[in-house]
Amino acid sequence: MFNTILEQWQPFTAVSVLLVFYLWESMAPFFKHRHHRIRHAGRNLTITGINLIVLMLVFSGVTVTVAAFTEDNRIGILHWLGPPSSVHAVAAFVLLDFWTYWWHRLNHAIPFLWRFHRVHHSDPEMDVTTASRFHTGEVTFSSILRLLLIPLIGIPIWVLILYDILLLASTQFHHANIALKRTVDRFIRLFIVSPNMHKIHHSRAQIETDSNFTSLLSIWDRIFGTFRKRLDYWEIQFGLDEFDGDESQSVKGLLNTPLRRPR
Repeated sequence: MFNTILEQWQPFTAVSVLLVFYLWESMAPFFKHRHHRIRHAGRNLTITGINLIVLMLVFSGVTVTVAAFTEDNRIGILHWLGPPSSVHAVAAFVLLDFWTYWWHRLNHAIPFLWRFHRVHHSDPEMDVTTASRFHTGEVTFSSILRLLLIPLIGIPIWVLILYDILLLASTQFHHANIALKRTVDRFIRLFIVSPNMHKIHHSRAQIETDSNFTSLLSIWDRIFGTFRKRLDYWEIQFGLDEFDGDESQSVKGLLNTPLRRPR
């Protein structure tokens, strides 16, 4: 019953949070020199739509089946350590986020994966729609690996759905072009990724791009030494130098990004 409720709320939450932050950044933006916002959002959300079709047609049903089979047959490390409990659920949630951190780092460290991940980083006008601007290839690789991760850890299906809801809300929040007081942003990043913290990750400077990898719980960057901060956030330049042209930023250009030789 709880699984069904979460599944029903998942698309509603995604759209609602997107609209809230899109309106917020329209009324109180951090960067005020934004142009062609509707066209920019249209391109990013077109890529998002393509990914949603792939996820629904290929991975949605399979993921639920694998998670249900894992739970019914008590497969995975957490099941072997003891019966399902609140501790089991929290551990599954934390391990999912731990994996998300390392998957993100791998996308920067492995040249083949970076070819696809560049679609996300090539956005020169980061806003809430950037949160779901990923190449379909990256989404496919991530979904396949998750099918292996679920039975390995023993992740309950409701934890998986809840994590995805919170992860998407978090990424929409810290990609949004919203203005927060510095003290508020600093407090938020003690627990989860804040907008200013993630702005650094989208910097054109590689030393900053290869930092602040976490997507939800901010602790991972501190534990593994990838946390970075700066004070002049308004000076950060987003995007990748070789992908500034209109041709590269078109939907066709974004889909063809992995075919371009990395710098």
